[in-house]
Amino acid sequence: MIRKAVLPVAGFGTRCLPASKAIPKEMITIVDRPVIQYVVQEAVEAGIRDIVLVTHGSKVAIENHFDKHFELEASLEAKGKHELLEELRSIVPDDVNIISVRQSEPLGLGHAVLCARPVIGDDEPFAVLLPDVLVDDAGLERNDLAGMIEAFEATGRSQLMVEEVPHELVHKYGIVDPEGAPPVAGQAAPLAGVVEKPAVEAAPSDLAVIGRYLLPGAIFPLLAETPPGAGDEIQLTDAIEALRREAGVDAWRMRGRTYDCGHQLGYLEAILAYGRRHARYGEGFRSLLSRYAGEA
Repeated sequence: MIRKAVLPVAGFGTRCLPASKAIPKEMITIVDRPVIQYVVQEAVEAGIRDIVLVTHGSKVAIENHFDKHFELEASLEAKGKHELLEELRSIVPDDVNIISVRQSEPLGLGHAVLCARPVIGDDEPFAVLLPDVLVDDAGLERNDLAGMIEAFEATGRSQLMVEEVPHELVHKYGIVDPEGAPPVAGQAAPLAGVVEKPAVEAAPSDLAVIGRYLLPGAIFPLLAETPPGAGDEIQLTDAIEALRREAGVDAWRMRGRTYDCGHQLGYLEAILAYGRRHARYGEGFRSLLSRYAGEA
């Protein structure tokens, strides 16, 4: 059972500037909670119990968010605000551990994952979740990450979560090259490779990698030997390609939807999606949407 997940949160969040100048991009809120809380919740619902934050000295707000705030909780209890108190206490379930390690300098996603090696070890599989991508699994009996974990446990092969993107936009993504027929939603299929931002006419499929990975501990020795690639950074995809040649890698096609909260329009779309069905604010938010739609 995969019990550990790595969340790389050390980046500067330049795509979110100026909002991320003083606030970590992962702490920008969707309705009433920060983006990273949704991502941690996704991992917890899939059975993950150890969340490893690969962080930076400027991101202490993230660690504080998941820490206990004794004075605030005592104040809420004294004032009888029990519902709000329970919301705070449920941010991290009692059986979930939040572990922080530092990435001293920004040397790429592969290097960020490698920083978690002392916590994960070389013999245990783990998940990697990019915290600026929300995976919305509303209405599904289990979330996509849980299905992906099941596929990993059935095959023993690494899994990359993918979703279909418009063909004219494939040049913006890492696109998978299936060995045979592409997987259907909720299933996995072996890969012949991954092509980073291919030309539209050369793309092997319309399935893009969207920031969820299940990897064996054996990826760490490969990352340690991976030279800097694109952008003079250690690229996770380079190590995954080496792993594919050695042991095979699958694409797991998701059933839900994704929102890229590192991009302003993706962030706004996430607010629309999550706000409309929010238990407390959904009805009022839908009324607002109707009012503003009438003014358009």
